[in-house]
Amino acid sequence: MKTDPEQFILGNTSPIVPPHVPEIRLHLASEVHDLWLKTEEDLEAIGLPPPFWAFAWAGGQGLARHVLDNPELVRGKRVLDFASGSGLVAIAAAMAGASEVLAADIDPWARTAVRLNAALNGVTLAFTDDDLIGLSVDFDVVLAGDVFYDSTFAQSLTLWFEQLAKAGCDVLVGDPGRSYRPTARLEPLATYMVPVTRVLEDAEIKKTTVWRFV
Repeated sequence: MKTDPEQFILGNTSPIVPPHVPEIRLHLASEVHDLWLKTEEDLEAIGLPPPFWAFAWAGGQGLARHVLDNPELVRGKRVLDFASGSGLVAIAAAMAGASEVLAADIDPWARTAVRLNAALNGVTLAFTDDDLIGLSVDFDVVLAGDVFYDSTFAQSLTLWFEQLAKAGCDVLVGDPGRSYRPTARLEPLATYMVPVTRVLEDAEIKKTTVWRFV
């Protein structure tokens, strides 16, 4: 990497409480940080992929809220947080009593973000940057926040989640109405009105639903 991830994250974020999950603090970018203003070319110059880990997305906030409010979903269970980003949902699962939590994200910068955020909240998480899509995984629960943003990616996830659900895994997703979510395969569990930043979304409040994949 051209830039040290830990130094960059600590220098370009602040410990911030996501508005819908006040129990958790994360190293996030805010409007006062230069990270908001960097172009794709700026990011490429410093060797930084798009910093999805620097923001608390609506789907993740809704799913984390649901896990904290319904800890029986994960308590004593082995949990995979897929496309973990900042680690928000993984941290919520650990706080809710999961026996084991693995945060998975193919962005190598997410490893450092998750480690720093886990330490900030006093929880222990494992991390992998392996591409798990299509693989059999030995977990009781799979959590995924805000993953249906791309058509091809959503199709791959739908097939994988179907495979996992048939194998007995409880697959829960948080989604704020993304275009490519497989609605026919989703059972709604709860809906939340999640405050977000207009720079990231097209509104200041996003209606976010937590779904179970069936």
